[in-house]
Amino acid sequence: MTLELLEAQAKACTACRLAEGRTQVVFGEGNPDARLMFVGEGPGEEEDKTGRPFVGKAGQLLNRILEAAGIPREEVYITNIVKCRPPQNRAPLPDEAKICTDKWLVKQIELVAPQIIVPLGGVAAEFFLGEKVSITKVRGKWYEWHGIRVFPMFHPAYLLRNPSRAPGSPKHLTWLDIQEVKRALETLPPKERRPVKAVSQEPLF
Repeated sequence: MTLELLEAQAKACTACRLAEGRTQVVFGEGNPDARLMFVGEGPGEEEDKTGRPFVGKAGQLLNRILEAAGIPREEVYITNIVKCRPPQNRAPLPDEAKICTDKWLVKQIELVAPQIIVPLGGVAAEFFLGEKVSITKVRGKWYEWHGIRVFPMFHPAYLLRNPSRAPGSPKHLTWLDIQEVKRALETLPPKERRPVKAVSQEPLF
C-alpha cells in the first residue's frame, strides 16, 4: 500500500454522510516520509474547493507559524480527522470521525510513520488521547499514541478568533508550543534528523 493508492481509494469513499455534500475529498499532503505530522479537524470551504488541506485563512496562519519556527511546510505532512467538509463547517460528529479515522487516518499514519504528531484543536486531540478533552488543558504537553509522541496545539482557526499576542494568550502559547516541537525535532536520533531552518527570534504570525 502507498499513500497514492490510499488516496485514490479515499476519493471514492461514501462510508458516511459527509460524502453527500463534498466537492472534493481532502486527503492530505506533504512529505510522505515526514518526521512531523499535523492533524486538523476537517476541511473548510477553501479546502473543499481545492482538495488541499489548510489552504484557507487558518492554513495561511499555520504556514506563518511553521515559518516562524523554521519548519518548512514541505517537510511535514498535513491531514485532518475527516477528509470531507462537514456542513456549515461544523465539528465532525463522533461516528463520522470514527469511520474516517478507522478507514483512512490510521493507515496514513502507518504509511508516513511520523515520529511526532501535532493534533490541532480539540477534535484531533480527542482522537489521539482517546477521551473527551479540553484543548486548553492538554495543549503544550507530551503524550504518546502507539509509540508516537503526540503534542496537541490550538487550531489556527481558534487563533484567528483570538488575535491577541499578549503573554498567556492563545497566540503566545502557540508560539511557545511550536518552539517546543522544533526542539523535539532537533533531538531526534541523528540518522533520522532532517535539516530545519534556524528558529526565528520573534513570532511572525
